Amino acid sequence: MHAIDCIFSAPGKAILHGEHAVVHGKVALAVSLNLRTFLRLQATSTSEVCINLPNINTFLSWDVTALQHLLQGATNEHRHLKELDAELVGRLRELTGIEAGSTDTRSMAVSAFLYMYLCIFAKAKALPSVSVTVWSELPTGAGLGSSAAYCVCVAAALLSAQGAVSSSPGSDGDTARWSGEELELINQWAFQGERIIHGNPSGVDNAVSTWGGILRYHAGKITPLQRVPMLRILLTNTRVPRSTKTLVAGVKDKINKFPSILNPVLESVDAVACTCEQTLMEMAKGLPTAEHYATLEELIDINQHHLNVMGVSHPSLDTLCRVTLARGLHSKLTGAGGGGCGITLLRPDSSASVVQDVIQDLKDTGYECWETSIGVPGIQLHSSHAVKEEVMNVFNSY
Repeated sequence: MHAIDCIFSAPGKAILHGEHAVVHGKVALAVSLNLRTFLRLQATSTSEVCINLPNINTFLSWDVTALQHLLQGATNEHRHLKELDAELVGRLRELTGIEAGSTDTRSMAVSAFLYMYLCIFAKAKALPSVSVTVWSELPTGAGLGSSAAYCVCVAAALLSAQGAVSSSPGSDGDTARWSGEELELINQWAFQGERIIHGNPSGVDNAVSTWGGILRYHAGKITPLQRVPMLRILLTNTRVPRSTKTLVAGVKDKINKFPSILNPVLESVDAVACTCEQTLMEMAKGLPTAEHYATLEELIDINQHHLNVMGVSHPSLDTLCRVTLARGLHSKLTGAGGGGCGITLLRPDSSASVVQDVIQDLKDTGYECWETSIGVPGIQLHSSHAVKEEVMNVFNSY
């Protein structure tokens, strides 16, 4: 086994523009979010595989010999980047006690880990004894790509341990620099984990978490944008639960009922995403100007109005927009809507006092709020001294 004691991290994701319209063939911009998931992989001599997920109070271990038996009789050819090994998935469901159709976070996370572990080391003479601890800054179930960040970290860690990708920090001593081929391999395995968890994911979340930055998604094609600026934002969780499936179905029904009204709205959302993309590329070429930020703010307002027309906003999100606008800041929902999360753009010259005041305003409303950034790097391999103290404290507890 190559990796002995390594720490990985991967970002969450947010949708900048294109929610719902992307389902109908329009452009969406997905951005990496600097709330990260961290994973520590350690080799052990216990003849066990251990997984510690303190965010969801899950601490499990298995004897490697018992796990080896799960591979017996399974085919090895499509293991496993084109399709899932249905037989192995079934055995893991039995092992973890998952019922058909279950969406239990704990069971799905464990199954995704075990599937990647068994498949990646399927050709090894013996399964390695490892301990994996994962801790995340991302809330689960908020549409921020928490499962994708988890799967990308797991894939990178296990592939590093196998020797399929680099397991040494780069020249700066803090983070690894993987090749495009290595990143693609990580992404493909992470997508398999996402399929275990979500069934039929688009692949956008794991791609954002792998490559970072900003990705353009259109008609199933994912294209990373080159040299995009990092932007400061506030991320707000309204704490209002919602059903993505119900919201998507509602938009479809509205389009079918009022096609002459809604189809132009979808075209306009597409134009918003494309105009934002052009603006970001201009900003990356030179010094971003106040005019660039004014354009981004206008696009945020326009898109939020369109999402209101589609019927996917919510009083909690209207409150978010009103509270932030009172401080001169512009917000929109991100993701499915109907509650959930919203993003607020911060200009470089946004004063610290204004930012703190609006955060307090939002907390007083009952929301969670973080100051963070978008367009950040994707999967990274860290040296221990480069990891946040709070993360190391969590890791050292297990």
